[in-house]
Amino acid sequence: MLQKLKKKWNIESNRDFILIMIVFSLAGMSIGFFRRPVFHWLGITAHTPLWIKILAYIPLIPPIYQINLLFYGFLFGQFDFFWEKEKRLGRFLWQAITRQRTT
Repeated sequence: MLQKLKKKWNIESNRDFILIMIVFSLAGMSIGFFRRPVFHWLGITAHTPLWIKILAYIPLIPPIYQINLLFYGFLFGQFDFFWEKEKRLGRFLWQAITRQRTT
């Protein structure tokens, strides 16, 4: 599996692979720290219905995760890898949006 991911991501060293996995881990764990203040700012509490929490979570938290990936990628010397991933994601989303409008 390690070799398959290294080939897919076009990386050669185990060191880069480990750093990339650390960045993914830190970005994911950081979401919990960002969710609380964002939800507090929006007035979402423990008593808020779950469906409202989900509707708030979906558009707000994923962009914060993407920014975290770039931030931690920069800190761990893997910014270029994550920047390329972000550009690919942006192109994919743009194509999905424009394709939906034309149909």
